[in-house]
Amino acid sequence: MPLAINREVFITCAVTGSADTAGKSPHVPVTPKAIAEAAIDAAKAGAAVVHCHVRDPETGAPSRDPALFREVTQRIRDAETDVVLNLTAGMGGDLVLGGTEHPLPLDDAGTDMAGAAERLLHIAECRPEIATLDCGTMNFSAGDYVMTNTPAMLRAMAVGMRDLGVRPEIEAFDTGHLWLAKSLVEEGLIEAPVLLQLCMGIPWGAPDDLTTFLAMVANVPDGWTFSAFSIGRNARAYPAAAVLAGGNVRVGLEDNLYLRKGVLATNTDLVEEAVKVVEGMGASVVGPDAVRRRLALKKQ
Repeated sequence: MPLAINREVFITCAVTGSADTAGKSPHVPVTPKAIAEAAIDAAKAGAAVVHCHVRDPETGAPSRDPALFREVTQRIRDAETDVVLNLTAGMGGDLVLGGTEHPLPLDDAGTDMAGAAERLLHIAECRPEIATLDCGTMNFSAGDYVMTNTPAMLRAMAVGMRDLGVRPEIEAFDTGHLWLAKSLVEEGLIEAPVLLQLCMGIPWGAPDDLTTFLAMVANVPDGWTFSAFSIGRNARAYPAAAVLAGGNVRVGLEDNLYLRKGVLATNTDLVEEAVKVVEGMGASVVGPDAVRRRLALKKQ
């Protein structure tokens, strides 16, 4: 697809994630109440979409407990501030091998493998407008952890989301993930309008240099809507790159903890900064109703 600046940009805020960040910043929300409040504050600051994981309220560890998702969902929906709700469906594909010499048996403490229906249980109960679909398996960060999403699993989850009336947000961490996503669309398992998130700079997926990013963008089919982000030190530069490439913006504490060197950010800080970047480039920040029209979403 040709590169052209996006003049009407929506911002997604990924408010907490599932990484080991809760102990690194006091601003990472952990309880359902705190996650919902962070999402609502992000919406007030200009985010049209909030992307939510949940955590064990006692330990801060990532969780896929449907009760926690239900509480977050209800709190956001009960708020006076409108926002498009995007829930993760990435949990339940965690495989940790037992070590380099004895990969089996698996590490029970880190492995969490669930079937397609179980991975979508909270989606079926909460019916968000959007749910993420991680379109591939990859080595994730260090050690013996593998993020597993087989083609069969993704086909089953795509069908499940379609039947629930929930729009998948395709998460592409590398070029092969984008290739597989195209196949799912061609097979009719993901229906138009197609929503894509380009996830850059995550070990060991696509690096976040501009050459790789533009190669990813060049392979986005015409008519697809995409956003992009990078993690860590380049996260604050990626809103500008995404808009220039014709995309939308994602920020939030799932991806980056800092407002600038040595200064911890809140989700609101990161959204407000993204709004300034977008508007400083001569583009407009659009709200949740515009996103619903663009993506044919069903507000619950």
